[in-house]
Amino acid sequence: MPATTTRSQPDACSLLDADHRKVKKMFKEYEELTKSEAASASQKKRDLANEICMELTVHAQIEEEIFYPALREAIKDTDLLDEAEVEHASAKDLIAQIMDASDVDDKFDAKVIVLGEYIDHHVKEERGEMFPKARAAKALDLIEMREQLKMRKEELMAEMAGATA
Repeated sequence: MPATTTRSQPDACSLLDADHRKVKKMFKEYEELTKSEAASASQKKRDLANEICMELTVHAQIEEEIFYPALREAIKDTDLLDEAEVEHASAKDLIAQIMDASDVDDKFDAKVIVLGEYIDHHVKEERGEMFPKARAAKALDLIEMREQLKMRKEELMAEMAGATA
């Protein structure tokens, strides 16, 4: 029988939400940089946008590989998961546009800001609807899943770091 998940124990939802908070902070930093007139701001924006895109790519992949399939099997209402997967596709499209952009201009800024808005919406749905359903699902061991997500995230981050080195 799976361990029961309590709020005090870090679980899969806690790990995913920590990612959400980290990326939200990065989007705020980016918005601050858009107000800067400094010559170095352009390179800082590019670097931060790349970091945001890497974090989101890894986050989406661990959700799609581990969290969503397990949740799809454990709950009846899969409309929420269908929506989340469509939101991921939209985010991935914007991430590709940001990564492929040659200039850090107003359009680049707009793409990063819109990506942040997409992610905000996605996070609200996960926090408000998906995570409570996951925590209520008796068939899910979210403590064990947290370890799976953490290990896969570390693997993917190492792969991405190696690819950009």
